[in-house]
Amino acid sequence: MRIGELAERTGTPPRLLRYYEEQGLIRACRRPNGYRDYDEDTVDRVAQIRGLLEAGLPTRLIKKILPCLDQPRNIYFPRATPETLAELEGERERMDRRIECLTRNRDAISAYLDQVRRCRD
Repeated sequence: MRIGELAERTGTPPRLLRYYEEQGLIRACRRPNGYRDYDEDTVDRVAQIRGLLEAGLPTRLIKKILPCLDQPRNIYFPRATPETLAELEGERERMDRRIECLTRNRDAISAYLDQVRRCRD
C-alpha cells in the first residue's frame, strides 16, 4: 500500500510515517516509480509505535525493543545491555505511575458524571 493509504488507515500523517522510516521503525519497498510500498503488517506496526510513543518511550528505545514485540512468546533481545534494561525498567515505572494517575482521573470523572446524572433525574 502507498503512504497515503497507510496514513489514512493508521491516522498518522505521511510526514510522520516518513520519520518512522528514517528512524528505522518501519520499512517500505520502493516501486519502480520511486513510491513507497508498505505491506499489510505495517498497519499494526504503526499502531504499536504510536502506542509506545504515547506511553512516553523515545524512538531510540522503541527501535531497540520492536523486534521483541513481533513474537512476544519468543522474546530474544541479544543486545540487551544493562543500560538498556535499566532504561526500560525506568520507563515501565513511569508508565505505572501514569496509569495510576489516569485511573484516578477516570474514576473522578466517572464519579462526577454519576453525580451530575443523579441530580438531573
